[in-house]
Amino acid sequence: MLDVLYFAWVRERIGLPKERIETSATTVAELVEELRAREERYEVAFADLSSLRVAVDQELTEFDAPLSGAREVAFFPPMTGG
Repeated sequence: MLDVLYFAWVRERIGLPKERIETSATTVAELVEELRAREERYEVAFADLSSLRVAVDQELTEFDAPLSGAREVAFFPPMTGG
């Protein structure tokens, strides 16, 4: 099982702060494709990956990162300074 967390506008579009899912995905990108295939709200949230950042087990990473052994994946907009 994998905990998937959503922050900021990603959370607003999907309507959930987090969910626990079973996945056969081996990379973050494959996980995104699985999520997009679920419902339109996921398709909308993940429509533009260039506007998203991802962390696996609380470490910032890229969408080609492996999920082997991962317990948590978080999606969020890029952080802004201020």
